[in-house]
Amino acid sequence: MAKQNLWTKEQTIVALNLYCKIPFNRVSSNHPDIIRIANIIGRTPNSVKMKIGNFGSFDPELKKRGIVGLGNTSKMDETVWNEFNSDWNNLAYESELLISKFTNQPIEKVSEINLEDIPLGKEREAIIKQRVNQKFFRSTILSSYNLKCCITGLSISDFLVASHIVPWAKDEKNRLNPHNGLCLNSIHDKAFDRGFITITTDFKIKISSQLLDLKKDDAVRDLFLKYQNQPIILPDKFLPSKEFLDYHAKTIFKW
Repeated sequence: MAKQNLWTKEQTIVALNLYCKIPFNRVSSNHPDIIRIANIIGRTPNSVKMKIGNFGSFDPELKKRGIVGLGNTSKMDETVWNEFNSDWNNLAYESELLISKFTNQPIEKVSEINLEDIPLGKEREAIIKQRVNQKFFRSTILSSYNLKCCITGLSISDFLVASHIVPWAKDEKNRLNPHNGLCLNSIHDKAFDRGFITITTDFKIKISSQLLDLKKDDAVRDLFLKYQNQPIILPDKFLPSKEFLDYHAKTIFKW
């Protein structure tokens, strides 16, 4: 009997990277990114698609919605999932490094990072790593929300921002945690960042009294007041953490 071609840990980590970046309802063996990654790691597109389905089996938010993923998960799948769910900061850069290794190309090329404004020197690698991580976070958040602002439903990606619930500077450990992210358009991202809006722990939009006092302003009514107490559009995976939302409401929101 021929020896089974088992997945390696490195291949599995790269597949988890892709799980984060592709909306779950768009996963198919014909997806161009699945075909690209399959060619890079030496697997078939169908096997990569199935591996992504395996990771869906471990996602508690998908289970709550009746999406159970595939049932043929391996111990390696579970190990990789558990390892990076407790250390999101490492997944982004490590998985991109592995893609760099598989393709024999610099990480800045496989991650499509612009280096023109990065000076040579000791800080160059740190800046590249930060940009790789930031791009991974954006891809993960926008993918989770199906490329739509969770308040307005706007789906023009150039206007969308992967917003941190707990600010980047306040919590280094959870900078890349997708449960610490919301997909917002640029205006509502700024308002959220400045505390003029928040999202409650039951996922409803709350508007600051500072904006409520401007109810005679048509723009304020259209952009903000009409969303008061409305539910956000929930992501397909990586539901925002209630702990992080509570932090935002208590420390950033302008009551």
